[in-house]
Amino acid sequence: MPGPFFFQEFDPMRFSFAGLALAALMLAVAPHARAAEPMLVVHDNDFIGPGGPDIQPVVMLIGNPAVRVLGFTVVSGDGWRDEETAHLLRFLEIARRTDLPVVNGAVFPLVNSAERMRAWEQAYGKIPWKGAWNDPKPGENFHPNEPYLVPDNPSGNPTTKPAPGTAADFLIRQVREYPHQVTILATGPLTNLALAIRLDPEFAGLAKELVFMGGLIGNNPQQVTGDADFNSDFNILFDPEAAHIVLTAPWAHITSLGTVTNQTMMSPDLIERMASVKTPVTEFLAKYTIKLPLWDEMAAAVAVDRSLVTSQIEAYMDVDLEHGMHYGQVHVWPEAITPHQGERKVTIVEGVDLDRFYDQFLKAAQFPVKGN
Repeated sequence: MPGPFFFQEFDPMRFSFAGLALAALMLAVAPHARAAEPMLVVHDNDFIGPGGPDIQPVVMLIGNPAVRVLGFTVVSGDGWRDEETAHLLRFLEIARRTDLPVVNGAVFPLVNSAERMRAWEQAYGKIPWKGAWNDPKPGENFHPNEPYLVPDNPSGNPTTKPAPGTAADFLIRQVREYPHQVTILATGPLTNLALAIRLDPEFAGLAKELVFMGGLIGNNPQQVTGDADFNSDFNILFDPEAAHIVLTAPWAHITSLGTVTNQTMMSPDLIERMASVKTPVTEFLAKYTIKLPLWDEMAAAVAVDRSLVTSQIEAYMDVDLEHGMHYGQVHVWPEAITPHQGERKVTIVEGVDLDRFYDQFLKAAQFPVKGN
């Protein structure tokens, strides 16, 4: 039997107050609901593998429930595009995330070439790492003159295929579908992004932000005292013209992770800690890992959790395009003396909480794999 409330006379004043209270409650809850919405990311990279620092940043995204990956776009850099695409597709099969689109991008830089790089070396010194243009070596899969060759993958060849279309079109489509919501994470050469900017001048402005791995500042002493390869800023050097186009585009915000990434290393202890939780992903990464700094992994970590940053500076940044000694090197200025030739303000990360970063990497790498 209904309670006495149902027999009461309708009171419009009471109803109005109740409606206002409900509306206030909804407004109070709404910010929390928005905060729970996943971060949207497109990851552009030179995904050479089978494992190592070009594949490992993927787990920082797919292993984080607060991130929604819209897709991956592939660019030549450390290897040739088609070989990289095969490595990424195979890894996503291992991770059981074949639902995520992988889109092919640029095979060659906009202007730079192997011949231009060799000419630079004759005049100014050796470039320790040339990526896809590395000279063939016994036991290595370098094939500088065969850009479309895809050697057999040590972990098995993928059965899935890349999504149709081009990386530049995919990037443009995502920011137009989700205006001012998409973080572009770029951890390889910036050719795909430059092409998107040239195809659609509104592309950069429609993105939420750009986070890129590159932009090493003052690294010449480290080339002498440390590892010359680690301090060559390869992602910029491979396609300097693309980097210039990207760094002078109207992004709402740009974050650079360069020199700070060399503070990391994939150590035996980190591998052991990762492999302590056995999943197809941790076993795969432990088997194919390489003792190198976690360059791209740190960029991905900061992209999804800015609280990791302990120190940073703001500067205007561009790339030297003169085909001289400093070709492909970044330069920074304070606002007071910037040349005002299109340079954009960049947040340069100088310090990261390394303990938290390593913990986050391990947690992401150990995510539960579907069907495991």
